[in-house]
Amino acid sequence: MAKIRKQDALDYHAQGKPGKIEVIPTKPYSSQRDLSLAYSPGVAEPCLKIADNPEDVYRYTSKANLVAVISNGTAVLGLGDIGPAASKPVMEGKGVLFKIFADIDVFDIEVDANDPEKFIQTVKAIAPTFGGINLEDIKAPEAFEIEERLKEELDIPVMHDDQHGTAIISSAALLNALELAEKDIKKVKVVISGAGASAMSCAKLYCSLGVKLENIYMFDSKGLLSKERDGLSGNKAHFAVHKKSSDLETEMKGADVFIGLSRGGIVSKDMIKSMAENPIVFALANPEPEISYKDAMDTRDDVIMATGRSDHPNQVNNVLGFPFIFRGALDVRAKSINEEMKLAAVHAIAELAKETVPDEVSEAYGEKSITFGREQFIPKPLDPRLIYYVAPAVAKAAMDSGVARMPIENWDAYEAELKKRLGLDNKLVRTITEKAERNPKRVVFAEADNYKVLKAAQTAYEEGVAIPILLGRKEKVEHMIEEYSMEFPEVEILDPKADEENERRERYAEAFFDMRKRKGFTAYEAKKIMRERNYFGAMMVQSGDADAMVSGATRKYRDVLRPALQVVGTQKDVEKVAGMYILITKRGPVFLADTTVNFELNAEEVADLANNLAKTIRKFKVTPRIALLSYSNYGSAPGEDANKMAKAVEIIHEKYPTLTVDGEVQANFALNNEMMQDQFPFSELANKEVNTLIFPNLSSGNIAYKLLQEMTEGEAIGPVLVGLRKSIHVLQLGSSVREIVNMVKVAVVDAQNK
Repeated sequence: MAKIRKQDALDYHAQGKPGKIEVIPTKPYSSQRDLSLAYSPGVAEPCLKIADNPEDVYRYTSKANLVAVISNGTAVLGLGDIGPAASKPVMEGKGVLFKIFADIDVFDIEVDANDPEKFIQTVKAIAPTFGGINLEDIKAPEAFEIEERLKEELDIPVMHDDQHGTAIISSAALLNALELAEKDIKKVKVVISGAGASAMSCAKLYCSLGVKLENIYMFDSKGLLSKERDGLSGNKAHFAVHKKSSDLETEMKGADVFIGLSRGGIVSKDMIKSMAENPIVFALANPEPEISYKDAMDTRDDVIMATGRSDHPNQVNNVLGFPFIFRGALDVRAKSINEEMKLAAVHAIAELAKETVPDEVSEAYGEKSITFGREQFIPKPLDPRLIYYVAPAVAKAAMDSGVARMPIENWDAYEAELKKRLGLDNKLVRTITEKAERNPKRVVFAEADNYKVLKAAQTAYEEGVAIPILLGRKEKVEHMIEEYSMEFPEVEILDPKADEENERRERYAEAFFDMRKRKGFTAYEAKKIMRERNYFGAMMVQSGDADAMVSGATRKYRDVLRPALQVVGTQKDVEKVAGMYILITKRGPVFLADTTVNFELNAEEVADLANNLAKTIRKFKVTPRIALLSYSNYGSAPGEDANKMAKAVEIIHEKYPTLTVDGEVQANFALNNEMMQDQFPFSELANKEVNTLIFPNLSSGNIAYKLLQEMTEGEAIGPVLVGLRKSIHVLQLGSSVREIVNMVKVAVVDAQNK
C-alpha cells in the first residue's frame, strides 16, 4: 500500500480551497432575471407547489439526489472518539466517494451530541432536507439504537454504513467462497472475532442468508459470547447461544469460516492449520489483518482468503456497496433501506464477481484476465459495472417489498442513465494509476535537482507507480533529500558529468554515434553530448537501463524533444511525432492534438495523426471519436485550413475506415451533440460524444489547450508524445508536482504497452 506521509496528508486537505467538497449552482445565475428566478420573487412558485403537494420537493429541489453523511465522531476509523469537528475530514471523504462512484451529492454534518436521544432528535429535525441519511462512525451500542429509531421514525432511507457496509460486501464474498469450497451455508461453523456494530450486522446478515445461529461463535475482547457471561447487551445476548465459555484457539479447530473484525495479529498459523478443509478466512482488520495474507497462504494450499487491504486479492471494501445501494434507493424514492434491499445488493455483488471481467478492469489491475476463482470472488472497486448491477437490484427489491414511491418502468433506460452517472471525470486517471501500480517501471527524472521534480519522484515512489532514477549533481540531490526529509531507499542517483559515470557515458556515446554518424554527429560530439542529462537519460531508455523518462519542467520543450527523437526515434509506421494533451472533464477525458510539436501538417499527415492518436487512446481503454476542427462546418466557409481538414477526413475514411471521425467542424458543434444532431444529422459524429479534437495547426491547438487548462477546473495531463518508439515524455514548463506525477503514470503505462 502507498505510504502516506503526515505532511502530504495535511497539504492535500489544506492547499487551495480547504476541504474536499463544495457546493456548485446547477442553474444559470448570470443576470438579474436569473437571480430573481432563483430567489425572490420567482422562488415562491415552487414553494407553493411543495406546500400543496410535499412530494413535489423531489421535483423542484435537490432532495432527490442529496444524502447527509452524519456523525458525532465517537468511533472514527481507527482513531476512536475524537469528536465531531475532528471527524469532518472523514465525512467529507465519504462525500467524495458518493459523488465519484454514484453521482450522489452530499452534505456532511457533524453533530455535537453523544447522547443518543439528542442525536436522534437532531437528525430528525434536519431530515426534510435530504433524500437519504448515511450514519457514519458512531460507537456501539448507541449506533444500534440510533439507526433503529431513525429507520422507524423517518420516511427516507437510513443506513449506518459501518454496520451494514462490511456486512453486505462480506456476505457476497461468503456466498462465493462457500461455492468455491463446495460447502453448504446451513452447515458451516463460523467463528467471528469482534462483537462491535460491524460484526453484529455481519452475523445477522449471514443468518438471513442461511447460516445457523447455533453455528456462529462470536468473540469480544473478553472471550466467547456465551450463556455463562453476565451483563451482555441485547445484541450480544442474541449471539450468546453457547452454554460454556471458550477461547478463539479452541473454536478455530474444525471451523469452516473465520471472520476477523477485531485487531491485527491475533490469529496464528496453527489456528489456520486447525480449521476444516478449504477454510474461508476473512481477516478484515485494517491496516494489519488478524493474520497476514502471506502467513495464511503459506500455512496451507486450500485457504480461501479475503482482507480489507487493496494490495491483496479479494478486498472487502465498503465502496463496492454503499454508493450503489443509496443510488438505487434514491432512484425509486424508497422510504427505507430494508433487509430485502440489502440482500439484493449481496446477491448482485456476488453475481457480478462471476461475470467476465471487462478488459479495462483487467488492464487497470495489471492482469491479463481476471476470472472467478479463489483469487477473484469479490468484484474490483474500479469495476464500472457495479453501478448498473447493484443499483437496479436494490431499486427492484425496494419496489417488490413495497417501500418504493416512484417505481421504475423502463429498466433499459434506467441502466443507460446509470452508465451516464459513472465517474467519467476521473475514471481515466484512476485506471492509469491502478495499471501503473500493478507493474511499476524504472523512470528517469532528468531534473532531479529541482524540488518539484524530486517531490514528484518521491510521490511516484511512495504511490508504488514508478522506480525512480534521479539525474543531477549527486551532492545536491542528496542534500535536498535530506533537507526535505524525503525517503528514497537505495534510489539510484546519477550525474552524467561525473567521473564515476565515465564507463557508462562512453558506452552510450559509442551507441549514439553509431546511430547518428551519418546524420551530422562526430564521435567527439557524441561523447560531449552525453554529458547532457536529456541525452544521457534518453540513452538509458534506449539501452534498456531504464523504461521511461520525463523531463521539461525546467527546460524548453525542444531541449527534451530533440534528444528523444535523435535517440529513440519514431515507431516504424510513424512519420511525425505529435503532442497530445488530455483534459479530464465532467463529460470524460478529452484528447487534444497536435498541441506541442508540429507547426503545420498537410492533409495526409493529419490523417496519419488521427490514426496514431486513435491507437494511443485505445491503450487507455477509451474508444476515440474524433473531430477535425476548423472555423468552418462542412464546407460553409472554404479556406486553406478548412479545405485541408476536409481533405484529411476523405483520406481517413479511405485509409482507416474503422475510425469514427468527421469534419471539418467548429469546436462548439463537435462538443455539443444536440447542436450537431440538429444542424448536421448526416455527420458521422451526430449522436456520438466526441472525445478527441485535432486542430488545423500548432497555433490553434496550443492556444486552445492552454486556455482550457487555465479556465476550467478539470485536471490536465500532458503533453503526451505520440509516436515515439520508447516511453519518453516532455513535461510542461513549470508543471506542478501533481501534473508531473500524472505524467509519470502515463509514462509507466506507455512503457508497459511498448
